Amino acid sequence: MAAEKNEIKLIGAWNSPFVMRPRIALNMKGLAYEMLQETDGKKSDLLLKSNPVYKKIPVLIHNGKPICESMIIVEYIDETWSSDRASILPCDSYDRAIARFWTAYVDDKIPNTNRKLRTLINESEDTEAEAEKLIVALQSLEEAFEKCSKGKSFFGGDDIGYLDIAFGSHLAWIKAVEKIVEIKFLDKKKIPSLVAWSERFCAHGAVKEVMPEADKLVEFI
Repeated sequence: MAAEKNEIKLIGAWNSPFVMRPRIALNMKGLAYEMLQETDGKKSDLLLKSNPVYKKIPVLIHNGKPICESMIIVEYIDETWSSDRASILPCDSYDRAIARFWTAYVDDKIPNTNRKLRTLINESEDTEAEAEKLIVALQSLEEAFEKCSKGKSFFGGDDIGYLDIAFGSHLAWIKAVEKIVEIKFLDKKKIPSLVAWSERFCAHGAVKEVMPEADKLVEFI
């Protein structure tokens, strides 16, 4: 790839956990890219042209060719720049299948529950029900971490990998929701391994610059 043109652009928004995923992957590979910020509530002509099916961010544009859907983009980055630094996807086929399974679980359980909680500030019964869903999901991910990490620092082992990126991208929004509904989800007593992992993930060099502050997300809401 070194001799080829590498023009990389990413259509996204600062507050999107899904946009954060390819940004982390690009940072892990040490790749320079141009961030094209979308305006909230609007869709640019470039976005509509690049993703005419779903009309959603993120979209990676590599040498003029668009790639859509956050984790598909992460896989594309990992495969295209496979010789650049460590692999993001597990090398073992079984471990890859498990990482993809838990990534599907994250996308099924976390984003929708977070969105609902942000809109239920004054509806205590509904808030409690949705909060319980998130708590159960985090407890399941606590168990998954203990199995997937094999005693190491991240789901992916010694460094962050596919599942770390998928789940870690939601941490800022979980922290923002904690402030809004005044419920502690990342509780050291209930999910100690996951809380320790979240601190390591947020401090990682590929993550720090793209992880939004929870207070800014609360202001955005």
